[in-house]
Amino acid sequence: MATLPIFLAAAAISGLSSLVDPPPLVSIVDDDDSVREATSGLLESYGYTTAVFASAEEFLQSTQLASTSCLVTDLRMPGASGIELQKRLTDSGHRIPTIVLTAHPDEHMRSAAMKMGALAFLTKPVSEQRLIASLEGALANSQTAKPAH
Repeated sequence: MATLPIFLAAAAISGLSSLVDPPPLVSIVDDDDSVREATSGLLESYGYTTAVFASAEEFLQSTQLASTSCLVTDLRMPGASGIELQKRLTDSGHRIPTIVLTAHPDEHMRSAAMKMGALAFLTKPVSEQRLIASLEGALANSQTAKPAH
């Protein structure tokens, strides 16, 4: 998607930068370095901005929390799980469209994630097309994370 950076540069040069929305920020939370980096690289190749986190705690304490448009999280991680992360976000008033990834699909966990508001529950290794389709659907049907007042 080389046209997006060219378009943004042209808009900035012509003074239209205020009219161009920045690409959505997708935060990726996974304890596996290789999964984080591969997912980030894939999403950036589609024009998304990404932020990566090794744990739920790291994401919850980050400055990117409020600007995250979509969350892609692993289900099983040391410390807080992806479902626990969803619960903590909901309890703190943040409504972030969430996609849960897991290498250990389990119907009970899928059901729990969906009840907590996950928009997709995908099994690793997830296909590029399925992840991008889920991400596009999550962004189309939800708002950027904002504290509920």
